[in-house]
Amino acid sequence: MADQLALALALQDHATFDNFWQSSSNRLALRSAQTLAAQPGPGQLHLVGPEGSGRSHLLQAVCHQLLAAGETAVYLPLALLCEQAPAAVLEGLDAAAALCLDDLHGVLGDPAWDEALFHLYNRLRERGGRWLSAAHAAPGQLRCSLPDLRSRLGWGLVCQLAVLGDDERCAALQWRARRRGLDISDEVARFILHRAPRDLASLFELLERLDRQALAHKRRLTIPFLKSLLDW
Repeated sequence: MADQLALALALQDHATFDNFWQSSSNRLALRSAQTLAAQPGPGQLHLVGPEGSGRSHLLQAVCHQLLAAGETAVYLPLALLCEQAPAAVLEGLDAAAALCLDDLHGVLGDPAWDEALFHLYNRLRERGGRWLSAAHAAPGQLRCSLPDLRSRLGWGLVCQLAVLGDDERCAALQWRARRRGLDISDEVARFILHRAPRDLASLFELLERLDRQALAHKRRLTIPFLKSLLDW
């Protein structure tokens, strides 16, 4: 249990607002998360989007900002904790300034989880904490055994995120590369996109690896160099 919780509480270093690729499809979600992280007092936000849409990144970015400001913030990817006893996982979390619950759909519908989340929500709200959640659907479309919990999950702002198209993925990859001091041409970006996992988290992880290799070999990121490194 301790190892599982330690994994759940660990934030990815790159998951900050500065590193979030902004597009027309996620601008409202980004602004809403930034506002909630900056404002004192209570607040609520639910992010809707498929895996790879950036919802996990935004939840962790909120935690990063609050922790840097000396506040308490907890990020929990609930799909990884669904086999655990909810009371043990959620105990004491109502004292946090912000609670960020990812993959809410991974536990909703389980009566024990639903009841524990319902009481946690009420305690957090009474203390003036911020509640942020994310799932693949809006609160009204999620499976839930407690109508009162479903209703409460929909009280705040609900923002939709969409998976980026190929042009936006290429632009995001080039933008992230520039932040690392790399220059990636359109041709190289599309070469990577058509062969690597297509979600941004995986693309950015690959870019980090390529950056280290380019530095070690003192080479630019060209298609021949990528082929030699990755056996593509």
